[in-house]
Parts: sequence; C-alpha cells; structure tokens
Amino acid sequence: MPRGDGTGPAGQGPGTGRGLGAGRGASKGRGGGFAMGPGGNCVCPNCGKTVQHQIGSSCYQMKCPNCGATMTRQQ
Repeated sequence: MPRGDGTGPAGQGPGTGRGLGAGRGASKGRGGGFAMGPGGNCVCPNCGKTVQHQIGSSCYQMKCPNCGATMTRQQ
C-alpha cells in the first residue's frame, strides 16, 4: 500500500490468496463418511419394525413393510 491509506492494487494484501483458512482436512469419503458398512439392520422410526440391511441398498430408500414409512439405519 504505497500511500498507507488502505488503497492499492486489487488482489493484494490481507484477505486474498490461499490464506490460513480452515481446510477440509482428511477426506471423509463418499457421502460424507457416514457409511456404516454391510452389517446392521434397517429400523422403522414409526412402528419399530426391524429388517436386516441388504448390501447394495440404503435403508433410507426402503419403505417399512408394516406401515410404509421410510426406514433408518441401526448398527
């Protein structure tokens, strides 16, 4: 800043460049790192019905066989 008044060429000075921001850190993998692996059960949050998790399909895509609600994952 040649004049010392905060003016100067655009793109220089504090607040530009890569800086020391909070980086993303280690990658958590696909889907944000919440995969629970192949085991476990799918549970209905509405009626409590439990079915075994099927490899290759998400519990969140399944409907409860009793009441039709969306299932959730239980490890």
